[in-house]
Amino acid sequence: MTTPRVVVVMGVSGTGKTTIGPLLAARLGVPYAEGDDFHPPANIAKMSAGVPLADEDRRPWLDAIGAWAHRRAGLGGVVSCSALKRSYRDRLRAAAPDLVFVHLLGDRALIEDRMAQRRGHFMPAALLDSQFATLQPLQPDEAGVAVEVSGGPEAIADRAARALRSLERSAST
Repeated sequence: MTTPRVVVVMGVSGTGKTTIGPLLAARLGVPYAEGDDFHPPANIAKMSAGVPLADEDRRPWLDAIGAWAHRRAGLGGVVSCSALKRSYRDRLRAAAPDLVFVHLLGDRALIEDRMAQRRGHFMPAALLDSQFATLQPLQPDEAGVAVEVSGGPEAIADRAARALRSLERSAST
């Protein structure tokens, strides 16, 4: 990428945002921010109890991520954020218009298996159905790329970096 942009690594829980985000940031030479760290305690308590977040719960979280992205404008960065709905991505872009998204995609069985194997995360696998029901994939008018999450983390991060470079090349021609 020529001018460092802020990249949002998005997708349903269990796709590997927290794993791929730092690897992608290292490949791009920019800092990484963990999106879960922007959640207010009430959101984490709700999700830990197996209760899906409502849009009003997500607003302060999205605004905090958007503020971080705004501060990183022109400097670059990578932040993880589920960004499941178009309206959530629009809210992030309102704060930082040059955001680009990396949508991590995988089939439900693979993601559920990964969620079952992770330890110490507040998001239970029981909420996976609500995540898939909420998901609105990137639209053609949204800056971003879709990356399949099969394979190991290094291979996924490599695919994401290549896809972003390809997106930048096509945008500059």
